[in-house]
Amino acid sequence: MTGFTELMKERRSASNFLPDHPIQSNEMNEIFELVKLSPSAFNLQHTRYIVVTDERVKEELQGAAMGQHKVRSASAVVLLLGDKKAYESAEEIYRGLKMLKIVNEEEFSGMVENTTSFYEGKGSGFQRDEAIRNASLSSMVFMLAAKEKGWDTCPMIGFDAEKVKEILNIEDRYEVVMMISMGKEKRESRKPRGYRKPVSEFVTYIGK
Repeated sequence: MTGFTELMKERRSASNFLPDHPIQSNEMNEIFELVKLSPSAFNLQHTRYIVVTDERVKEELQGAAMGQHKVRSASAVVLLLGDKKAYESAEEIYRGLKMLKIVNEEEFSGMVENTTSFYEGKGSGFQRDEAIRNASLSSMVFMLAAKEKGWDTCPMIGFDAEKVKEILNIEDRYEVVMMISMGKEKRESRKPRGYRKPVSEFVTYIGK
């Protein structure tokens, strides 16, 4: 890729993938080195990823995804989880700022207390919403980073989250936000890009 504009135009939601294109963990790690720079509220880094390449597990996930072919044909199936209790890690995450003397002890304690009380005060509904919001931010970075590395993806919401949790033994603190199938797109299966609204239909300017 030569630039962000080209990357955006080239990224498509792939509905089918070519066989025999395994993806290696070192390639995934290159993508995640970019993904970890994604923004997150209070820098809590709410998102967790599970990358599935095992064929037996992919078959189980296909069942949880209403039998969708792209789950089985994908080189990897990526599950995005949002941590509803991410704020509990505030002390660990902010400790580096104190060690580097970017903040003093009082400021550090205040940051931890403010973040924790904010999330606890807002309640479980807000904590779930935050898990989804922040995982959604991360997911778009993941798909763009994957495309930049030559891999195609498709974000999916057509799956039974409870079955996915059971298959992958996911703790209740995590919300299964999205499933992303990933591989090399079988381009002859590609359909024309769907209708996109003109900017005037989804943007409102207030002010000059």
